Amino acid sequence: MPVHVGQSAEAAVRVERLTRTYGTGPQAVTALAGVDVTFHAGTFTAVMGPSGSGKSTLLQTAAGLDRATSGRVWVGGTELTGLSETRLTKLRRDRIGFVFQAFNLVAALTVEDNIVLPSRLSGGRPDHAWLHHVIERVGLRERLHHRPSALSGGQQQRVAIARALATRPDVIFCDEPTGALDTETAADVLTLLRAAVDEHRQTVVMVTHDPVAASYADRVLVLADGRIVRDLPQPGADRIAEQLASLGRRRAEVAA
Repeated sequence: MPVHVGQSAEAAVRVERLTRTYGTGPQAVTALAGVDVTFHAGTFTAVMGPSGSGKSTLLQTAAGLDRATSGRVWVGGTELTGLSETRLTKLRRDRIGFVFQAFNLVAALTVEDNIVLPSRLSGGRPDHAWLHHVIERVGLRERLHHRPSALSGGQQQRVAIARALATRPDVIFCDEPTGALDTETAADVLTLLRAAVDEHRQTVVMVTHDPVAASYADRVLVLADGRIVRDLPQPGADRIAEQLASLGRRRAEVAA
């Protein structure tokens, strides 16, 4: 696989011959059908595709949230395949950040407590200088003692991003992080994710259905029927939309 603009040769996440099948027998559904892909350190990748294409399953298996049926997954130099649940949980806490459409904040905790929660769960001590920088970067300094219910949707997503950045993880996985936000707020959130890559060499892998959101990425992967059918370096929103439309037409022709 070629190294695209802005990539290093270092792999933050790598999957090899990854398959995921749900169910057995005639009712079995194959969500991933032998996927090979590397997400390089310090890059932003968008994963797209029609409903049921396998994009969320790819994110979940690569992040260790779901077990692959077969194949192998590495985060940095650590292979996830075969790790015990205890070791897998520790790896997720220490080396992986998550941002979801639903924010997944703890309602009873303040903004500050939500941000430092992963560090406390892992038994580590937060890096206060880094936390200060992250909080300033996401614009939450005046909201640290508020609870999530007192925040707008965009502010809650900023908390989720700050929480994901707080442990300086190897990779941040985002599942439709702007799906519940208005256009202006979504742009702010995407700018924060882009800055995490450009300024701090974080690695971001984002599932999205939105070509504009995907245009913030260095690279766009398009999935269909559990396979990668497009691998586009820095394509821009118009080309992304064109590629998705072309894929939709081809699927319609096959179905007809």
